Amino acid sequence: MTQTNTGFLSARPQYTQRVSQLLVDEAVDWEATHGLLLRAPKTDGLGFVPAPVALGPSPIPRREFDKVVMLQPVFNLLFDRVSRDHEFLTSTLESLGSSDEFTLRTLAMYTRQRLLGVWKPGVIGIHRSDYLIHAPGDEPKASPLAKQVEFNTIASSFASLSSIVGDFHRFMLAKTEYKDLLQSGTITKEQLPTNESLTSIGDGIAAGFELYGNPGAVVAMVVQPNERNIYDQRWIHVVRLTFGDIVDRCVIGKDNRLFMGDKEIAVAYYRSGYAPTDFPSEKEWDAVERFIDDEQTAELVRECFVGLYPLDNSSEGQKAYDLAMANPSNYVVKPQREGGGYNTYGDDIPKLLSSLSNEERKGYILMDLIRAPGFNNILLRNGQLVASEVVSELGIYGVWVSDGDGNIVINRSGGHLLRTKASDVYEGGVAAGFAVIDSPLLI
Repeated sequence: MTQTNTGFLSARPQYTQRVSQLLVDEAVDWEATHGLLLRAPKTDGLGFVPAPVALGPSPIPRREFDKVVMLQPVFNLLFDRVSRDHEFLTSTLESLGSSDEFTLRTLAMYTRQRLLGVWKPGVIGIHRSDYLIHAPGDEPKASPLAKQVEFNTIASSFASLSSIVGDFHRFMLAKTEYKDLLQSGTITKEQLPTNESLTSIGDGIAAGFELYGNPGAVVAMVVQPNERNIYDQRWIHVVRLTFGDIVDRCVIGKDNRLFMGDKEIAVAYYRSGYAPTDFPSEKEWDAVERFIDDEQTAELVRECFVGLYPLDNSSEGQKAYDLAMANPSNYVVKPQREGGGYNTYGDDIPKLLSSLSNEERKGYILMDLIRAPGFNNILLRNGQLVASEVVSELGIYGVWVSDGDGNIVINRSGGHLLRTKASDVYEGGVAAGFAVIDSPLLI
C-alpha cells in the first residue's frame, strides 16, 4: 500500500522537548570515547568538542530511503557520462557568460588539462546525492517523495562521522530505550539502517590506488587550512596537503606524474576546492534521457527532481525572474556552488535579483522550494541541549571507480548521511555551522 503524507506524518514518534542531564552526560561521554568529534574553533593545539548531533533519530519514509539508495549507482553513471561529454559540458558552462569567474576559471583549467591529453589509469568518484522529503501537510493524500537538493561531486564530507552517529543512536536505544525522550510512539532497532559510509569511501580510494599500479605511492587528501572537521577525515590514512602545500612541496615529474619529495602521489582525494574561498590567491531535464538509457530508470530519476529554471536573458529566464519576484516564498535561488551558505530564500530573493545585472543573473538558477515537514527533536551542541522543530536532509554516498579506458570497476551506493537543522534555518551544512549530524528512523 502506498504511504500517504498523512500516513507518514502520523506514524512518526513524538519526542519530549526536555530530557534529564543523565541522558545528556551519557551522550556526550559516548561521543568523546568514540571519536565523534570536531576540532575546537580557534585552537592551535589539540582541543576538540563533541560533534553536533541529534539526540534521537529523525524520521524518513522507508520507501523513499530504499529508492534513493537504489538510484545512487544510476546517478554515479549519469555524472560519469556527463563528465566525458565535452560538448555538453562546455556548451552548458559557457552559457554562464562572464557572470561567474570561479566556474569560468574551473572550466578553463579543465580545457587546458584536456588539451594536454594525459592518460590516467583510473578515475574515482566520491559522490553524495542530497534530498529533502517533500510531504506538505496540506496535500494529505499525496505520497511523500525524496526530492533532490543537489549532487555533490567533490568534498562529500561526514562519511565517517555519519556512520558513527548511527552507532550512537543504536547505543542510546539499547541503553535507554529512549524512555526519557519518547513522548509517544516507539523506536525499534529495525528502523535504524546500518551505514557503511565509514568504509565505503576508503574502499573506493583503495580500488583506484590499485589501478595506478605503484604500491610505493601515496594517496593525498587535498584539505582546507585549519580544518575543523579533521576527525571525520582522519579515518582515511593519507598524506594531507592544502593547495598551498601542493604549490610549495610538489612537482610534476616524468610522464606528468606528481611527486612530493621522493613519494609519488597516486590518488588525489579532494576535500577542498569547491568554493572561491579555497582559492584565495593566484598562488539540466533533457540531460537525463541523453545519459540514461533505460526509460523506467530515467523516470525514477526525474521523480527526484523539482523544477529548475534559468535566470538568464532568454524568454524562459525572464519568465522565471518574474515568478521569483512575484512569489519568492515558492523558490530558492542557487549559484553554481557546492557547500552550504550560498543559497537565497524567500523575501531575500527579490533583493538579490534586483541587485544583479542581466549578465550576473546567468550565474544563478531558480529552483522550486521543497516543502519538508517539521519534526520536534532535541539537538546536542557542545554538550548543551537545543529543543527545536527541525527538518532533515538525507544524503546518499556513491562510489565510482573506472579504469583508464572508462570500464566500470566499482559503481555502488556507499552509505548515507542525515543532516538536521532548525526548520527556520535555510542552509544545511554541519561544517558551515547550520546543522547537526543525525541518522534516519525509517517509517
